[in-house]
Amino acid sequence: MSHTSGIRQAQKLKTRQALLDAALELLEGQSLSSLGLREVTRAVGIAPTAFYRHFRSVEDLGVALVEEALGSLHPMIRTTVSPAGEGEERIARAIELIAGHVDAHPAHVRFIARERHGGVRPVREAIQEQLARFTAEVGEALAGDAESAGWSEEDLLMLAQLYVDQMLIIASLFLEAPASAPEARERVSKVAARQLRLIHVGRRHWLDGTDTAGNR
Repeated sequence: MSHTSGIRQAQKLKTRQALLDAALELLEGQSLSSLGLREVTRAVGIAPTAFYRHFRSVEDLGVALVEEALGSLHPMIRTTVSPAGEGEERIARAIELIAGHVDAHPAHVRFIARERHGGVRPVREAIQEQLARFTAEVGEALAGDAESAGWSEEDLLMLAQLYVDQMLIIASLFLEAPASAPEARERVSKVAARQLRLIHVGRRHWLDGTDTAGNR
């Protein structure tokens, strides 16, 4: 790659990221279905026709935002289900990680929370696909935990789905309880701990009464 083409490619990537950042900021107060292409290009300072050098449509930009938003979420989810530590320690660590993630990426969390069941089908499907991949990876991580001995693959996947869904719910709750509102945040933390504790207790006793063939 020549020096000139390298500069052009870097500028293209910079403009693409500027479009993503501008869209994410504009989506703080509206859904993707109401976001206009001209709104985004105006915020970046480029002509509307230049948008198509980077994305086929606003929906295509939304799918890219899904990849960016859930890319930042991925490490957090993996860490929260780490087998290290006892039950209460894991719960406390999970809540701390979720709160920290919301503080670091509030716009990403708000975007996923709003568009997960939103009106833009390609974006909704992209979120579902990414979360299904997360769930499968969390299931694999849980399978390596001693507490999962004797669990079927189907039940582990169900447990993984519970964890992923609950983490997203907790993240949404923390959006409404920022660090600047410590009392509200403490209330959310206590509710989140009870919810995760319920899943943990259920997990510990899931195989109670199961026969050797795995029937309940």
